[in-house]
Amino acid sequence: MGESGCVNWMFHRKGLIVFDKSAASEDQIMDIALDAGADDVKDAESVWEVTCDPDEFEQIKEAFEKKGLVPTLAQVSMIPQTTIKLTGKEAEQMVRLMESLEEHDDVQNAYANFDIAEEELQKISAQAG
Repeated sequence: MGESGCVNWMFHRKGLIVFDKSAASEDQIMDIALDAGADDVKDAESVWEVTCDPDEFEQIKEAFEKKGLVPTLAQVSMIPQTTIKLTGKEAEQMVRLMESLEEHDDVQNAYANFDIAEEELQKISAQAG
């Protein structure tokens, strides 16, 4: 294990606003995001992810809310610069590790740069349940 903050160089501090795809079209999300000054809109399987400068987070979130779009997640977070795709046993191990870290009393936040497909996560969840 490394020291606190030893991998910060792998992440950018960004505002993250997430919407279900059923809430709005890509064009609607893109128009509001660009008008409000967001950095990027990403298609992330079943959701739209809007990223922005942390200093502009509240303003951009409010722009969406004024248009009647309520995010499923809105927070300032650490976003990985690159991701590593995991499948099979590696994906299962990573899910167990993240669950253990999140449950630990001394851990406030745990950020990671892995990418596990939704289907894989559902399969892992079904096996655990």
